[in-house]
Amino acid sequence: MKRIEAIIRPDKTDRLIDRLEEIGISGLNITEIKGYGAQKGHSETYRGVTYRIRLRKKIKVEIIVEYTDVDRIVEAIKEAVQTGEVGDGKIFISDIENVIRIRTGEEGAVAL
Repeated sequence: MKRIEAIIRPDKTDRLIDRLEEIGISGLNITEIKGYGAQKGHSETYRGVTYRIRLRKKIKVEIIVEYTDVDRIVEAIKEAVQTGEVGDGKIFISDIENVIRIRTGEEGAVAL
């Protein structure tokens, strides 16, 4: 099994969920995060004072899948969120040793 983690722009969340549903993916976790990378940050002025905002709001999407599904899911993510601009995000893929469904005790792929 594999974990796919995608760090994306918040405004692309609904589009990504729609695209994943189209290919049959319904189980995922979404976390609001802040990050600092190539986008750097920006400055905002409030009541005459300029503030430097270093961290950008992002969304982290986590999906655990069978290794055979990784390529099609990664392609769906790219199709849904890619703009070609700095800040589109990143996709991380890592191994998952096991999954256990707490309610039933099922393990492995059946627990997905």
